Amino acid sequence: MATSLSTLSTNNIRSNRITNPYSTRVLPNRALSLSRSPKHSKKTASLSPRQSHVIVPSAISGSSGIETSAVSEDTTSLLDTVKVLDLNGNAIPISDLWKDRRSVVAFARHFGCVLCRKRADYLASKQDIMDKSGVALVLIGPGSIDQARAFTEQTKFKGEVYADPSHSSYEALKFVSGVSTTFTPKAGLKIIQLYMEGYRQDWKLSFERDTVNRGGWQQGGIIVAGPGKSNISYVHKDKEAGDDPDIEDILKACCS
Repeated sequence: MATSLSTLSTNNIRSNRITNPYSTRVLPNRALSLSRSPKHSKKTASLSPRQSHVIVPSAISGSSGIETSAVSEDTTSLLDTVKVLDLNGNAIPISDLWKDRRSVVAFARHFGCVLCRKRADYLASKQDIMDKSGVALVLIGPGSIDQARAFTEQTKFKGEVYADPSHSSYEALKFVSGVSTTFTPKAGLKIIQLYMEGYRQDWKLSFERDTVNRGGWQQGGIIVAGPGKSNISYVHKDKEAGDDPDIEDILKACCS
């Protein structure tokens, strides 16, 4: 990343704290059917019959990010065209990661990010619960296969890791990006805390071209999806760097 997250500049830092005490939990009244296309096809999923919803507010704690329990039909259609790369370089439709199973999918800021390394550990600490519930733990980063491999080797992350060099999944899910979402007081304090805990930013990965050109200011998020390509039951969109949701909210969405 061109500008270090670990450097706190009083000229660039402004408060970005947003309170968002509610989420929406969407309960479909009618079943969603999906026309199946061959694996790796780029055809857009068709939704029939059209879904209607009952909106029920539920309390959220711990994170300032945006939590929703469904995404729009446009988003699921866009995701159906997105492909990510596994560690062997194979292109895989992103929706294949949850079409036949339930998955917790974390989207990293970039593979060198110290905050994302903490998030990986944060989620992996509950992987035994996910495993018992048959839930896969997945991490996607905006970068190259080599960066994804380096991240896996350095962090010993036991979940699945994929690269999204084109950022197409981030664009489909409309994750935020920008300097003002990266340099915040909360993010700065969290970085200091993580360094005291022994976490480190990988500066080599942070300053590689694709990270500098596109990924340096990218924020991520977490979704719970599947089984079924269009079944996305939980979405957290980071409002700022290091905006981790409450782990209990994720477990309720994936394992209850």
